[in-house]
Amino acid sequence: MSQVRHTDADARQALSRLFAPIAADLALVDRRLQQELRHSDPFIDELAQHSFRIGGKRLRPALLLLTAQAVREVTPEHHTLAAVVEMVHTATLVHDDVLDEADVRRHLDTVNARWDNNTSVLLGDYLFSHAFYMASTLETTFGCRAIGESTNTVCEGELRQTNSSGNFWLSRDEYLGIIDAKTAELTACCCRLGAHYAGADEATVDRLTSYGRKLGMAFQIVDDLLDLEGEEQSTGKSLGTDLAHRKMTLPLIILRDQAAAADAERLQSLYEESDATHNSMLVDWLESSGALEQARRTAVEYAQEAAGELATLRDSEAKRMLAEIARFVIARNA
Repeated sequence: MSQVRHTDADARQALSRLFAPIAADLALVDRRLQQELRHSDPFIDELAQHSFRIGGKRLRPALLLLTAQAVREVTPEHHTLAAVVEMVHTATLVHDDVLDEADVRRHLDTVNARWDNNTSVLLGDYLFSHAFYMASTLETTFGCRAIGESTNTVCEGELRQTNSSGNFWLSRDEYLGIIDAKTAELTACCCRLGAHYAGADEATVDRLTSYGRKLGMAFQIVDDLLDLEGEEQSTGKSLGTDLAHRKMTLPLIILRDQAAAADAERLQSLYEESDATHNSMLVDWLESSGALEQARRTAVEYAQEAAGELATLRDSEAKRMLAEIARFVIARNA
């Protein structure tokens, strides 16, 4: 699987191409989001519209729509659910920026930087509650239940990550469990909803859910790598927050586990005395040791396994784009 890195401009072009089969549906979802986020109170309206602008790459709604199209066809229920999952994702981003004390996202001020933490927390809560209201408008409760279960899991993952901050001895399995919950769970849910509401059989729903979970694992590992070695101009968000908040991510865990006792002790010292100089030394060490490359190979393995889950689907452009998205998430630079 290719590891050619995309620049920010490359990424935008790549996503436009990858989302081409569902471009009209995605545009409809964007219009629905903007409509749902309109408010008669000018302050709330400004906040909600800002959250729309700093939201994600629309990867999650695109996964839901592409999965539906790969199985059969996109329905009005999919449009609603795609808006819901993007709203949930945006709520998590708003809350994450508070936890990470981040100032920039999508090349714009974060809500906490432009306003304050209290406003960010309340806006995130507002987005969560509005998302569940939208999900409740569907004729069946499956979507609302699935999103509720996944959102609980995402919050549990964030709580586990917060609790593990500063834990130099966090195990690889514990780290993988955290990112499975806080990131991969929602991408898995998107694919599950796309397949279910397109009328897929249970085995196909399970395979596509697995595709989404493995894709999410690859995505988060790459995100953690970008936090260490990315450029803010390319990513459009604050970087270096993991080290600043003493989060153990996969490259650090790999380096720690393969280090001799004396080196592990020095590594722990650098990690616990986090500042710009020590962080630069850590990144250099991670690079020279091969830990960054080993972590990237792990992401590649998850992406390859994700693509493998698509094997039984009928051939279609949507299926091909899902396979290409697995390659894109490991090649992205933003």
